[in-house]
Amino acid sequence: MSKILYLAAFLFPVLTFAQQVNLRVPELTIPATVAEWKAQRKTIRETLWSAMGDLPPRPKVPAVQILSREDKGSYVLEKFQFDNEAGAVVPGYFLIPKNGKSKHPAIYYCHWHGGNYDLGKNEIFTTHHTPQIPAEALTRLGYAVIAIDTYCFGERSGKGPGGPEETGSAEELSTSKYELWFGRSLWGMMVRDDLMALEYLFSRPEIDVTNVAATGISMGATRTWWMMALDERIKTGVAVGCLTRYQDLIAEQKLKYHGIYYFMPGVLKYFDSEGIISLIAPRPVLFMTGDEDPGSPVNGILKIEEVLKRIYALHGAEAEFKNIIYPNTAHVYTPVMWENMLQWMQSQLK
Repeated sequence: MSKILYLAAFLFPVLTFAQQVNLRVPELTIPATVAEWKAQRKTIRETLWSAMGDLPPRPKVPAVQILSREDKGSYVLEKFQFDNEAGAVVPGYFLIPKNGKSKHPAIYYCHWHGGNYDLGKNEIFTTHHTPQIPAEALTRLGYAVIAIDTYCFGERSGKGPGGPEETGSAEELSTSKYELWFGRSLWGMMVRDDLMALEYLFSRPEIDVTNVAATGISMGATRTWWMMALDERIKTGVAVGCLTRYQDLIAEQKLKYHGIYYFMPGVLKYFDSEGIISLIAPRPVLFMTGDEDPGSPVNGILKIEEVLKRIYALHGAEAEFKNIIYPNTAHVYTPVMWENMLQWMQSQLK
């Protein structure tokens, strides 16, 4: 390097994008009392709803049509669908264990992304990325299970504004553009569908409504902690991967590891993801993430953990928040993670 170039590099260092824009996100302040926190939590949740955009109102319980009912040996499989009253039909599965009990604890199973647009809710019948088949493992333990297709996935692939010939990431991008025209985010609409399906789950007479959990990996993990943040009836949850702090994702130049569905306008004006996750407290929740997961920088995970531990301590519920970072582990669902998920559900759902 010439002396001139060396001097220029020394005097004018190359700045990252985050440094150039001087990113400033408000820190989440934690008050001294639970009463103060409850008031603050209410404000955070209201802000979150507002940031999701102008979402169409939801019915208290969606009008569900049961399409089929099949005996699978250890459980009964129902296929259903409902109109989300925003221009889309949402297909789903409801699995009921055949263990002689009239009421069952339930798990809302959130499918992942992974570019597997053809898979969607059908991942519960596969070992595509889970060590065991979720439908079999969970119903064997006595859990009722519900799963739906999100926008652009499974039976909803090819149902977007680009017509049946447009699928995959192109459809996802077109759908996101379409929703922005109506003042709302694709993510907000996905969460809205999840909450509608959750209402249906709570309405089923076979469900013990005091023992309902959510779980998933990747996009399914993010769906899990967003649902828990917005609906306090979910007793517990397990999120595998995607414990992501947005500022750290920007700082490490890793926005590319999350699809367009993931981004919601304006949220960083108010708080980072620890603000959203804080709404779960003091309910029990387990996060499991690999330290080599490119979409979840470890520095951000540790910051989320530090904040959440303080909030749970405020409630005297330190043991209810658990965060595990696995060394030398990428964006995967390992057998150890799977067993930890099952053990967590067994300990929390009575």
